[in-house]
Amino acid sequence: MSDEVSMEEQGSMVVEFLDGLVASYGLTGTASVTSIDDDVIDVAIAGDGLGVLIGPGGHTLSALGEVSKTALQRRLGGTAKCRVRVDVGGYRETRRDALVTFTGEVAEKVRDTGAPHALEPMSSIDRKIVHDAVGELDGVGSTSDGEEPRRRVVIVPA
Repeated sequence: MSDEVSMEEQGSMVVEFLDGLVASYGLTGTASVTSIDDDVIDVAIAGDGLGVLIGPGGHTLSALGEVSKTALQRRLGGTAKCRVRVDVGGYRETRRDALVTFTGEVAEKVRDTGAPHALEPMSSIDRKIVHDAVGELDGVGSTSDGEEPRRRVVIVPA
């Protein structure tokens, strides 16, 4: 069935779902599709006082993407194959920038001391940001250690 429904139509369905979800929380906000790339639909929710949709460490925000994808799959009879990424109030970009800055600071310490540094456990999305940031730096590398949900990045001397 999803072959008959364009990615743009699927994006509209996700927006409709998220607008209803925001309203059910008693919040004022509007969802909109920001991009559609291959099999990923990016949706942003704009408004005031939407922190509850982000949650501690962005966990609620991640769950919104999963719930939106599930709602879309149910609406399309389980045939939707796209991924849904949700952002609220620019949180993802702000988080990415903060992680890149933090990674640079830790990498500098690792280069100076020659000792590996294990970061706190983080989501797979955040780990990817850290690994990508380390990949841009000289003199350090990164590995992941541990099992979900306690998996962490270790920044090591190169």
